[in-house]
Amino acid sequence: MSSTQEGEHPLERAGAAPESLPGMETEAQASKSSLTNLSTEIEFSENLHEIKSWEDKSTANWHQMLRVSESQAFKARVLKAQAWEIQASEAHRRASQTRHTSVLEMDATQALKQKPLPEKVQATEKEKCEILFTRPCWSNKIEYILTQVGYSMKISSLWHFFILWLHNGGCSFLIIYILMLFLVGVPLLFLEMAAGQRIRQSSIGVWKVISAWIGGVGYTSFMVCFITGLYLNVINVWTLFYLSQSFQFPVPWEKCPLLENSSDFDPECARTTPSLYFWYRLTLKASDRIEDGGSPVFSLNLFLLVSWCLIGAFMINGLKSTGKIMLVLVPAPYFIILCFLFRSLLLEGAAFGFQHLMLVKISAMYNMNVWCQAGNQVLFALGLGLGPVVSLSSHMYPSTNCLSDALIVALVNLFTMLLVTSFSFCVLGFWATVITHRCSEKNAETLVKLVAMGKLPLEAQPPPNLTANPTSVFNSWLNSLPQPIKHMVFGYVTECNLEKQFLKVKEGPSFAFVAFIETMSFIPGSVFWSILFFLLLLILGLISMIGIMQGILIPFQNTFSSFRKSTKLLTDPMFPPVVVFGFMFLCDLFFTRPSGIYYIRLLSEYWIVLPIIITIILENMAVGWAYGARSLVSLPPRFLEDLAIVWGSPASAIIRWLWCFLCPIVLVALFVITLIHLSLKSITYVAWDSSSSKEVLRQYPSWALLVMIALFLIVILPIPTYFVYCLAHRISFTSTSQGKPIISFKSLPLIQPKPSKEVHKEETL
Repeated sequence: MSSTQEGEHPLERAGAAPESLPGMETEAQASKSSLTNLSTEIEFSENLHEIKSWEDKSTANWHQMLRVSESQAFKARVLKAQAWEIQASEAHRRASQTRHTSVLEMDATQALKQKPLPEKVQATEKEKCEILFTRPCWSNKIEYILTQVGYSMKISSLWHFFILWLHNGGCSFLIIYILMLFLVGVPLLFLEMAAGQRIRQSSIGVWKVISAWIGGVGYTSFMVCFITGLYLNVINVWTLFYLSQSFQFPVPWEKCPLLENSSDFDPECARTTPSLYFWYRLTLKASDRIEDGGSPVFSLNLFLLVSWCLIGAFMINGLKSTGKIMLVLVPAPYFIILCFLFRSLLLEGAAFGFQHLMLVKISAMYNMNVWCQAGNQVLFALGLGLGPVVSLSSHMYPSTNCLSDALIVALVNLFTMLLVTSFSFCVLGFWATVITHRCSEKNAETLVKLVAMGKLPLEAQPPPNLTANPTSVFNSWLNSLPQPIKHMVFGYVTECNLEKQFLKVKEGPSFAFVAFIETMSFIPGSVFWSILFFLLLLILGLISMIGIMQGILIPFQNTFSSFRKSTKLLTDPMFPPVVVFGFMFLCDLFFTRPSGIYYIRLLSEYWIVLPIIITIILENMAVGWAYGARSLVSLPPRFLEDLAIVWGSPASAIIRWLWCFLCPIVLVALFVITLIHLSLKSITYVAWDSSSSKEVLRQYPSWALLVMIALFLIVILPIPTYFVYCLAHRISFTSTSQGKPIISFKSLPLIQPKPSKEVHKEETL
């Protein structure tokens, strides 16, 4: 009996019949068959014993038979117990192995789902992304925010904001801009940040995940970003050239150059200002028309190479070097701007410029064109629709609340533009004052000569003391003349009006360069201030180009990373960036030709606006309507719900209404008004006329307009191509992950996990 109990105990611990255990089917059947035969024999012996005992009770050998029967029964029970004990031991052994295997399989399955970190690495939130994913993450949030801010600090955008303020109502334009910024700009910036940060793909792949129908938007934004980077880097080339010429006294744009083997000035320079001559003839070597081509300017080509090398050096180690560089370069312009602001407040004419800064025109509030220009400026200032915002945010931790990031970037960008605008008004007030003073002095010299020649009466002799305030003294004297003499004087002099001179400030990189460079030469210590000014322009240009290049390199490497595995040369992580930089350098040679500035003006002022607006409209539709389309009146878009799951708190309900209703309406209105404005506007450019040494307004030829239209169609082509493809293959308009949360690093990585050392070797951004 004790043996039986011992046999039953291990079987009970096994927890299952032997037949049910994996890998024991044959042995279990054999054991069952032997047990059945043994049981049959035992039962037959017992029955036989009973029969014989009833029949032979009276016989003499009854006791002997009884002892034999009991002995056989005991042996049978011993055999049965031993069989069960052997079977139970085997079952227990195999059950233990099976249970251990099952636990290991469960642990492996759980490990695949949870993606545990390597043993030697601590699973901190900061290091999680660096260790598990080949897609690197920012070292900290400050570097990420500074990179987004640096990308938004484009020189052209800062200057354009000042021009719009000056010519569109002053502070009235600021009110309109702030409204458009918070109602349209911040929600759309948050949209792009959230899309890249949540889906963790570049600007090309993110829209394919959200909606395949709008997958072509990524390619469109990539091409627009590529073209924008080409002509924006030319500004850095101009800055480097001027910076190299600033280390001499006097600066070369302060006086006209002398002719070779002569003491006379260059006649072409004598007919204009030294700064204008230096800009068109010595820097650009500009042609008279856009039709006049020419080879690239050698002096600019050298600095073009230097510019691309600087950008490449700053990005050589991917996000690590980019983040550290931004920690230094982004705060630097603010110190320089503050220095210029304090210095400009002490200049003559700064008060006049500050008066224009505080000017308010109520009529601008009712002007639809002003609202349209303010809306377009918001899109350009934040860098929406080009792709860098999405690409940069794709390397940020998804658990970060990017709504606060969008607000920070937008507010810092607004503060930067206000700071630059204040400084610009004061500086250009001083510029207009100096130009007007020189105009009055030149008129006085002309009148003195005419009086000496006898062409004018002695009453037309100007006062001699014009040194203190030439414009005020000369205008007071001119207004005091009798009407006949005044009429005679006006025939020989030019009008010197401070107000009109200040309003001559116009749009375009050429005037910004000429006006500010000329102003720097007026300030005492012109060499120092010129060097500081060009350092400011260079830093602003480089940090914005770093952001643009991240918007080009990140999609390129994410989309075409398999190319690096074809040969040994391509496995070098620096090879794809070198190829891109080299290709863009060759393309940039087109803009360093004598007519290159005219093409830059065509692209920056007339071409780029429509592709950007179309791209942003489709991005807004993809997130607000295509991804998880539903009844938007009562429920938020599913994208916001997915963000709430990651953040742990719901997003603001205001964002839902802005994404789904206000932003699409405003964007469509901007597109329609801009299209009508461009169709009615004469497409012109300011060219240099070498015969008269003056700037003249010319109209772009018809072939240039056809080139602009063709380029527009090329960059837009991926959008209808993807649309037709999805229509032909009956792909759903809504997200491919309908009914499921968007993939992120918390659920399933987009790239197979690899150690951080391999990440550093294989992926350099």
